Amino acid sequence: MNKVNEIIRNESYLKALEEIEKLEKERIFCKHNMEHFLSVARIMEIENCKRKLGFDEEILYAAALLHDIGRHLEYQENIPHEKASYELAKTILADTAFTKNEKEKILKAIASHRNQEESGKDSLAKLLYKSDKKSRPCFTCPAKAECNWPDSKKNLVL
Repeated sequence: MNKVNEIIRNESYLKALEEIEKLEKERIFCKHNMEHFLSVARIMEIENCKRKLGFDEEILYAAALLHDIGRHLEYQENIPHEKASYELAKTILADTAFTKNEKEKILKAIASHRNQEESGKDSLAKLLYKSDKKSRPCFTCPAKAECNWPDSKKNLVL
């Protein structure tokens, strides 16, 4: 996991995580923190193994760790977080040993992780989309009634 460790040590990554944490401190809904990122990564890895998809573990973790990293820019500058995350991830990935092809796959998945139709065209993006949704235990959330997600998007079962 050497390439993934380059991400979690990256100064821009750490600053973005810190900023998201500050902005979501009082948030009653799902947070976009390391716990969420790792949950998404682990679900991706489980699905990858179960379905024999053949993705490299480091690519899965990179996509999961970076998919919401621009969330603070959505709050502060009204930039859709998938676009902000894509741009930040591009900068962060430039400082890693991922190959050009690996970076492109990761960035493509991040850019389309909020759009089921768009993610369906690429298996990594589709895996990220589905794992992101599965990572949220809406069935136990104390803010479930106030959540603006439609029930069709909420994860109400295991």
